[in-house]
Amino acid sequence: MTESISTMAQLKISARNVEVHYGDTIAIKDVSVDIPANSVTAFIGPSGCGKSTFLRCLNRMNDTINICRVTGDILIDGQDIYDHNVDPVQLRAMVGMVFQKPNPFPKSIYDNVAYGPKIHGLARNKADLGDIVEDALRKAALWNEVKDRLGSPGTGLSGGQQQRLCIARAIATSPEVLLMDEPCSALDPIATAQIEELIDTLRQNYCVVIVTHSMHQAARISQKTAFFHLGNLVEYGDTDQIFTTPHDTRTESYITGRIG
Repeated sequence: MTESISTMAQLKISARNVEVHYGDTIAIKDVSVDIPANSVTAFIGPSGCGKSTFLRCLNRMNDTINICRVTGDILIDGQDIYDHNVDPVQLRAMVGMVFQKPNPFPKSIYDNVAYGPKIHGLARNKADLGDIVEDALRKAALWNEVKDRLGSPGTGLSGGQQQRLCIARAIATSPEVLLMDEPCSALDPIATAQIEELIDTLRQNYCVVIVTHSMHQAARISQKTAFFHLGNLVEYGDTDQIFTTPHDTRTESYITGRIG
């Protein structure tokens, strides 16, 4: 199902035999996958197939659900992120996340981006913090649109701008991995195109993993694609191969619209 590491770009995330249980219900079954650095990996599949659940394993967001239990191994840069010595708060600074609906804090544009660096002690002084905020907003392709109103509420921005603000907030802590859970589903086509262009730029510096309901989006922006179905990772490989010559009939059925 997964290719040998030698044929891939530098490995960033390695998952082996991951299973997720909600009480007595199993949501993810025996998932093993290697995700390369400096690339976009897309998770696709029908609603309820487990793709978002698996994504949330990568920064331990499932820890916040009392009845949720995760087994198996997930390593980032060779470090077991479920080791009892790993602080989930520090992990989430290294593994940023952008959600389906833009969710800026009820704070100024500046304070939205400065929040993470402040709580993680990443800035030596006010000038340093200002540089971090500007750099994050530039990387999120938002600086030129907001540089003259950094004190204005983040909630006053358009939907697409709010999502780019949330991306800036996520990357302000200098993460190595950026998780995106259907980041364009609440946006119009123009804003979606802007976010897709941004994602393509971000992969130069980050390992980006995106859950998307849009196969067209996965085909446009990702280098690797994983197809999930009924809690199983059915197929994983180069995006071009998944969409043109899938190895599993279930993948072909989903891509051609026969299931989903």
